Amino acid sequence: MSNTQQTQNNYSASNIQVLEGLEAVRKRPAMYIGDISEKGLHHLVNETVDNSIDEAMAGYCTHIEVTINPDNSVTVQDNGRGIPVDEHAKLHKSALEVVMTVLHAGGKFDKGSYKVSGGLHGVGVSCVNALSSRMISQVFRDGKIYQQEYERGKALYPVKVVGETELRGTRQQFWPDDTIFTTTTYQWEIVARRMRELAFLNAGITITLTDLRPDEEGNTKQEVFYAKDGLKAFVRYIDRHRTHLVDDVIYLKTEKQGIPIEVAIMYNTDYSENIHSYVNNINTIEGGTHLQGFRMALTRTLKKYADNDPAISKQIEKAKIEIAGEDFREGLTAVISIKVAEPQFEGQTKTKLGNSEVAGAVQQAVGEALSNYLEEHPTEAKRICEKVVLAATARIAARKARESVQRKTVWSGGGLPGKLADCSSRDPKKCEIFLVEGDSAGGSAKSGRDRHTQAVLPLRGKILNVEKVPWHRVFEAESVMNIIQSIGVRFGVEGEGDREANIEKLRYDKIIIMTDADVDGSHIDTLIMTLFYRFMPKVIQDGHLYIATPPLYQCSYKNKVKEYCYTEQQRQAFIEKYAEGKEDSSAIHTQRYKGLGEMNAEQLWETTMNPATRLLKQVTIENAAEADEIFSMLMGDDVEPRREFIEKNATLANVDA
Repeated sequence: MSNTQQTQNNYSASNIQVLEGLEAVRKRPAMYIGDISEKGLHHLVNETVDNSIDEAMAGYCTHIEVTINPDNSVTVQDNGRGIPVDEHAKLHKSALEVVMTVLHAGGKFDKGSYKVSGGLHGVGVSCVNALSSRMISQVFRDGKIYQQEYERGKALYPVKVVGETELRGTRQQFWPDDTIFTTTTYQWEIVARRMRELAFLNAGITITLTDLRPDEEGNTKQEVFYAKDGLKAFVRYIDRHRTHLVDDVIYLKTEKQGIPIEVAIMYNTDYSENIHSYVNNINTIEGGTHLQGFRMALTRTLKKYADNDPAISKQIEKAKIEIAGEDFREGLTAVISIKVAEPQFEGQTKTKLGNSEVAGAVQQAVGEALSNYLEEHPTEAKRICEKVVLAATARIAARKARESVQRKTVWSGGGLPGKLADCSSRDPKKCEIFLVEGDSAGGSAKSGRDRHTQAVLPLRGKILNVEKVPWHRVFEAESVMNIIQSIGVRFGVEGEGDREANIEKLRYDKIIIMTDADVDGSHIDTLIMTLFYRFMPKVIQDGHLYIATPPLYQCSYKNKVKEYCYTEQQRQAFIEKYAEGKEDSSAIHTQRYKGLGEMNAEQLWETTMNPATRLLKQVTIENAAEADEIFSMLMGDDVEPRREFIEKNATLANVDA
């Protein structure tokens, strides 16, 4: 009998592996928390805090304390009711042990305990326990302190009373398992960003974040997040670097068809639309039915008001324009937060709401609130409507500019810019394009590339800062149109708004920004990222945008050993390695690359373009509201906050002396 036949004959029930309890989580952690790098590590904090937020949303918790300890363990403590500790009728264990060691166990699955709950996948704190080398749970209930400890998800002893207390609530401390995670060091900014967001989304809750890891000067830090006005404060925070068209926040908090709805709206003098939507505190970056309902209400209500106002309707008639839904959203910043008992998520990242009943509920709530505001504030209403008319005029001008450029490319033959050195493959999944700063680097890139799969587009002249100009100006800029035409993005497609970017015909799977490793290169990176974030966000959302990482130095020792160093730390390590114990270290030579143009084609390929050896940074939008605020601050007119940001982050960037 052959080995193959023997294997087939022995394939029986004993070959089917059943993963008991939390073993499945440890076996396939990425299925439960996304990944095992920095993102997944921070997800552990979010899952633990979500339990406390559920208590807050149910009305039992007002204060959550999150502490990053010196050993990089994390403690989360709240003043809620405390996880129940009495015996579970079915499993004959303490309810605390069930919650901590059984996947998908917890009060949030019983709608009598929690009407709605956060947490996207519902894996809960048991998942955190499974992925921690050690965890300690303490519950403060009925004057007693109940405790249980765990190692990699398994209880070390039954729940026991370890003391008395006047406190109530739950305290969790966990140590992420370094045999699972590629990093176990928590980043203050990532944790702080989420805690700030949760405080805005849950008005009146105090979240105290403390970092007990001392910095170089021995200092620890603490920040308290509290938003009395909730989403009203959130929308002002997002818009704080913009000029307000109307200083009011149009706000509503209501319940329709059993769905709690909270919305805050502001108009500014900028040209982009910034709508951030949440379901049960989860950032739905792909939108969904709640966003659909909001947009419909905004369009219908403002259009009705404009039609009924003689002065505005006359202005529209005189301009000979037809106003589209997207015109009502130019210069709009809004935050929508709803709570749904049984959310249905879809989309590539499972962050798109699919519940059909939500659209009507949101549309009704926003329509009523907006109608009331417009009626009660005629001066502000007129200003908003005038902004809408200007937006429509600019949109039509943008369409004409775009069509003019497209006609020129048709007459000149082909639809691609002459500067583009395209690749020979026509399979987008295998192709990538480098957006390269300057002709000199562009020449090296064209010579050194893999012509089958790599295209090169040299960018000449100044890249437009799209944050500061109206829409039609963007399509008049040659550099912008070269990028748009090269990558195959289309605007003004039938069935979609003029401003909606359609990336179905995207010609390259990877769009790679390749600029000098200096402050000017970083500035160009930001300008191009702003273009994609404001005009083609789907390119970023679907994971197509990258930044190349050229080396800062070429280091050599006695002309025998050569290494490329991508950071100053790597250069110092090279010098220390080859200078150690040697009296004469003058063979050691470091060449600083001031620009891509200093590298020949072979060097550029070897260091920056070769898929086997290069370092690529993928551009992602983890938190759209935070990204929006940073882009408007970095690229806007307000100088002071930009200066403060650069001073604060200067040590983190490759900024030339």
